[in-house]
Amino acid sequence: MAAPGRIWVIAGLAALALVGCSKPGGREVDAARLAAAADSPGDWLTNGRTYAEDRYSPLDQITGANVDRLGLAWEQSLESRGFGVEATPLVVDGSLYVTSTWSRVFAFDAATGKRLWAYDPQVRKELLRTGCCKAVNRGVAFWKGKVYVGAFDGRLIALDAKTGEPVWSADTTGGVKPYTITGAPRVVKGKVVIGNGGGDYGARGFFSAYDAETGKLAWRFFTVPGDPKKPFEHPELAAAAKTWDPNRDWSIGGGGTVWDSFSYDPQLNLLYVGVGNAGPYNQKVRNPGGGDQLYVSSILAVNPDTGRLAWHYQTTPGDNWDFTATQNMVLTDLTIGGRKRQVLMQAPKNGFFYVLDRKTGELLAADKYARVNWASHVDLKTGRPATTPAGDYSKEARLVFPSAYGAHNWQPMAFNPKTGLVYIPARDLGWVWGAKTLTWFYEGADLATLTKDDVRKATTGVLIGWDPVARKPRWTAPQPTLMSGGVLTTAGDLVVQGTQDGWIEFRDTASGKLLRRIFVGTGMVAPPVSYAVDGVQYIAIAAGWHGVRTAPDPAGAPPPRDNAGRLIVLKLDGGEVSVAPVVEDQPFLAGVGAQPADLVATGKARYQRYCGGCHGLFGERSVLPDLRRMSPETYEAFDDIVLGGAYKEGGMASFADVLTAADSRAIRAYVADWASRSAAGLRAEAGAAGRAK
Repeated sequence: MAAPGRIWVIAGLAALALVGCSKPGGREVDAARLAAAADSPGDWLTNGRTYAEDRYSPLDQITGANVDRLGLAWEQSLESRGFGVEATPLVVDGSLYVTSTWSRVFAFDAATGKRLWAYDPQVRKELLRTGCCKAVNRGVAFWKGKVYVGAFDGRLIALDAKTGEPVWSADTTGGVKPYTITGAPRVVKGKVVIGNGGGDYGARGFFSAYDAETGKLAWRFFTVPGDPKKPFEHPELAAAAKTWDPNRDWSIGGGGTVWDSFSYDPQLNLLYVGVGNAGPYNQKVRNPGGGDQLYVSSILAVNPDTGRLAWHYQTTPGDNWDFTATQNMVLTDLTIGGRKRQVLMQAPKNGFFYVLDRKTGELLAADKYARVNWASHVDLKTGRPATTPAGDYSKEARLVFPSAYGAHNWQPMAFNPKTGLVYIPARDLGWVWGAKTLTWFYEGADLATLTKDDVRKATTGVLIGWDPVARKPRWTAPQPTLMSGGVLTTAGDLVVQGTQDGWIEFRDTASGKLLRRIFVGTGMVAPPVSYAVDGVQYIAIAAGWHGVRTAPDPAGAPPPRDNAGRLIVLKLDGGEVSVAPVVEDQPFLAGVGAQPADLVATGKARYQRYCGGCHGLFGERSVLPDLRRMSPETYEAFDDIVLGGAYKEGGMASFADVLTAADSRAIRAYVADWASRSAAGLRAEAGAAGRAK
């Protein structure tokens, strides 16, 4: 975000010599320094580099002309397996701070990779079962010598930046299930702001501000009203309550959790907050009377001093499709209709790209950036989407675009002020929603009510160079996989992204032309950053994939590679980047014999409800074990694991509160039958491929 009257004093590398104190905790990071973060090109002081969250680095040592010279500066293990790494590293005065799975924090010397310290909050692993959504973390905040991390179990923890020792800890959720924290905190005017997850399970959303020095709660904003028979916690909830069914079951929280993005305008003194989806998803369950259900799926502008609302805009009124508005919000100035406007831009899950006046909340533009069929358009006068019958699954199953994974999810987009383009890591994927059925990727769902044309629609990932003034893509780069990582853009005319299939890609900002690819083997979802120490520009990205592939790997496909989390840091004339080793698939479970058909049918229903969300529904690749490939020893110990909690220290808690011994036997029978069918199918596919040769 351009500050009025600011003069750039940067000429190539001249500015880089000004950065590079390599002492953890370095110069004081306070309100003035964070507000002027754009003037510190060698640092990455907050999640999006600046309060504007544009993920633009003004460093230009690495360019399209020399990107072929990029190599490894250093790499370090982030000590994670299974789950992926989603964190944005922060770089403060030559020290780099990054998180890994289970909310662990690491500090490194940003030039050499020397490990300075590590901190483990010791989150209880059995919380994985009841908490949303996997044990990931998107990074830390920094303020006056302290590093702040939100732990999966709901704690907000302040650490000494020099030592990694805890300074204070605040319980933000009261230990109530299913609340979790996976997002990165932000510090604004001495207050640490944090939200939480859990809306998918019906939790009631809120976000909070804590005193950065003491951990004392300053204020809290609830995004969904409580029972109107009781006093409202703050005035904004009285208006919100009018948009909910007064006769609904108020024990259902309603969702609206704030699990990811914040931006801040120091001049307007407005904190912008992205609010999550309604929950449970089906509003017939959540809110039978209908209505907009404020403030779910909304953008809020809040005074950070008081926590009071300045304005709101709801992207998806009455959300019925898990269309969060938690995606990152970019602040900049654009000339629209001949007038310079202070704007906020967001590409939320619902498939429309929004441009708002960030002072007033006025809607300036809303355009489809991906395939959308739940709404035909957004009315610029009313700000409301025009919904279509294609999105109404109240009576029959519908194939809805975008999917519940969103046309764009948490993986951050970036904005380059030189090109005026926003770079969106998007995807084209549909989802089957049904009134009485489970809802999954349409490749694995029961499609009896859908046409063959519906099923044949292709799914793909795409990186889009979006022009927010022309309101259309300037370029698109289709990708072979769906769920690649967040984006960095630089003054060196580069767009940088890690991909699901293990490549770090470098593209030209103006054309989208692919300039270089570096294969690391491990998939990536985390966004890259760029920083400088002692006149050297670096690009850092965390590898460690977290997601699913939406179709089983065919026979003959390359086996997966190790998913161990690591931080990869590149520089010009660096060394060779190591490639993650191949991990051979375990064989399908065999030798247990045919299973009774009625037991298999019961087990399938139980598996889909309680197991498939983590372990996969139709053979798709997941970061968690494929139960079809369990060992004979695991098969024999199935009840001890599922009911007894034998693997709770690995995150597999007991399900004895919802499953009986008979249920466990049925699930085991279904998995064994599925393994047998999968093995037979793979053999047949391999045989057909061999005959074709």
